[in-house]
Amino acid sequence: MAAARSRRTRLFAALLVAAALPACVTDTPLNNPMAQAGGPTLGGYNYAPQYDFSEFWAATDGKSFRVVVAGNPFPAMPIEEVKARLLPVMQANKPRPALVFTYEKPIEEPRPDYRLVLIFDPANDLGSASVCNGVTRLKAGTPGRVYVYGVYCRNDLALSETTGWTQATGPDDPRMGPLFAQLFLVLFTDQPMRRDRFVPFGRW
Repeated sequence: MAAARSRRTRLFAALLVAAALPACVTDTPLNNPMAQAGGPTLGGYNYAPQYDFSEFWAATDGKSFRVVVAGNPFPAMPIEEVKARLLPVMQANKPRPALVFTYEKPIEEPRPDYRLVLIFDPANDLGSASVCNGVTRLKAGTPGRVYVYGVYCRNDLALSETTGWTQATGPDDPRMGPLFAQLFLVLFTDQPMRRDRFVPFGRW
């Protein structure tokens, strides 16, 4: 009886670890009905032990929140045009605080420096620790498919990370809004954290 209880305990622990590990390495939408319908799909996610939704709220509510973009999901357009057209889409699907997304970098670097980094078509070996230290590596994208790696940074520390992808033909494609909405729900979750579920940040 003790052996059976031990097996059940090990199985439960394995399931918890599997749930916390980044599932995006295969980029497989599995049985996600939104993915089959052309809607957004999210990959794996990670939260640093220091992640705190109340801190995010205090840092962004009623304030500007800087977005750093790397890569161009629509290479037929100039990147500055893509960024300009994506900004209102992000704003319309923002997380709960009354924040205003901006690309503008302050003249004096704020401390702490909270920011959202969005990397379109990141290299396979790019991790969040590198991203929050200003490192960017890209790979060739797939035409008609938007793949984005989102990292929430405080100074050089990655507080949360996830990936998302969808089919889209341009910044104003109606599928881009749900992609950002789902991405932000994960990056800036207000759900209580179970610290024993965390795995170290690593390569995605």
